[in-house]
Amino acid sequence: MSIKCGIVGLPNVGKSTLFNALTSQKIQAENFPFCTIEPNIARVNIPDIRLDKLAEINNPEKIIPAYMEFVDIAGLVKGAHAGEGLGNKFLSHIRETQCFAHVVRCFEDSNVIHVDGRISPVDDLEVIETELVLSDLEILDKKVERISKQLRNGEKSLIAQYEYLKKIKGNISEDGFNADLSNDTEDILKTLQLISSKSFFYIANLHEDQAKNVFLDELEDHAKKTNKPLIKVFAKAESELADLDNAEKAEYLEMLGLEKPTLDVIIQQGYELLNLFSFFTAGPKEVRSWSIKRGSKAPQAAGKIHSDFERGFIKAEVIGFEDYIHHKGHLTARENGKLKVEGKDYLVQDGDVIEFKFNV
Repeated sequence: MSIKCGIVGLPNVGKSTLFNALTSQKIQAENFPFCTIEPNIARVNIPDIRLDKLAEINNPEKIIPAYMEFVDIAGLVKGAHAGEGLGNKFLSHIRETQCFAHVVRCFEDSNVIHVDGRISPVDDLEVIETELVLSDLEILDKKVERISKQLRNGEKSLIAQYEYLKKIKGNISEDGFNADLSNDTEDILKTLQLISSKSFFYIANLHEDQAKNVFLDELEDHAKKTNKPLIKVFAKAESELADLDNAEKAEYLEMLGLEKPTLDVIIQQGYELLNLFSFFTAGPKEVRSWSIKRGSKAPQAAGKIHSDFERGFIKAEVIGFEDYIHHKGHLTARENGKLKVEGKDYLVQDGDVIEFKFNV
């Protein structure tokens, strides 16, 4: 399953411009609402310098990074949950992502219209988050009503599910979009794909000549109160980096006061929100990075490569990344006792270089 990160917000806040910056694409980004109708999707390699170091040792035929898919979702407006501005369609696109970035306009530009005629980051957030909550409550209402009818018909086995859904609905109704459903593991919650259960973070979209302003201050205060991560970006400026070589990019980023491209920061944030890390497979044919959740055991990691690996798992031969690099590969690491043979209960660690043994 691919990792999908949605990019959401009001129309004309810079979502498509940010998407272009992240993915080096040239999608339409115009000064009118609903410029984006169908979601733009791009697969972006996850930068990881460890992959290059493994490749230097193995000189493989192929180098395959892990990747994340970014989904540029059309701007939502007030009334989206009731279908305003094709809202139902756009909301369904958000449900298909694992996490999302909420882009908020923190810049003044008389040439870029604001759908409400004025810039107010917290008001903008409230519009979007209200629509997302109302959309989730509508789904829960329908599900609760359906189960209620089944209970009246004598299907007592659904009582626990009915009570669980009422609890979730109550949490969302009381706490709004700050209801913490991210750690709820009930299967029924997964099938509902509630947007309130997804991890998200804020992106403050700035102009390079307005790096610090009252709009950013307002959003930063809100992010602290709600305990949500906030990333500052210059979407318009960074979208112009695509045509520059690496040296020019580095110089431009330094001019903007950025240590690394927004893409790297956003991927890192998405990884942290989804509790992910990377392990590697390495050899002469390919060096490859794989994304996996923290707490995963060796058979689950094997299943990332192929379901047969998990089904017929025998053992995992594991070398820590630093040991692999220090001993310049599998053979010398083994000779120096740095290769561990692990079974089904082994918890995979970030950076592990693994060879799986299986039989089906």
